Amino acid sequence: MNKRASEWLKQAEYDIDTAKFMFSGGRYFYAVFMCHLSIEKALKGLYQEKLKEIPPKVHNLVYLLNKIGVKPPEEIGKFLVKLNEAHVVTRYPEDIEKLQKHFTEPITKALIEKSIEALEWIKKQF
Repeated sequence: MNKRASEWLKQAEYDIDTAKFMFSGGRYFYAVFMCHLSIEKALKGLYQEKLKEIPPKVHNLVYLLNKIGVKPPEEIGKFLVKLNEAHVVTRYPEDIEKLQKHFTEPITKALIEKSIEALEWIKKQF
């Protein structure tokens, strides 16, 4: 694995740990945001590794998957679409109380678990 791809992956791991930390402190929608950031960085590392190019400065996970040309298993693919949609509201919240009510402890816990699964799948693509 090249150095830049390795760095992306190292940061992805750090960000998923940060998601867990945010979760433990009750900062649920920030935990979701960090899950997205972790997957985004892992995909950018995969982009760097596979295409030998600097990844574009985008946040869209589906776009990155399509550019890389990898197809995740159906369950992970559906999850990544869901996480992709969640990143917009967590990045640019219009109503913080509404966001806090939506991203409850059980919902966020499930998102973190699915993000860890997705991250493991991405790592296997290197």
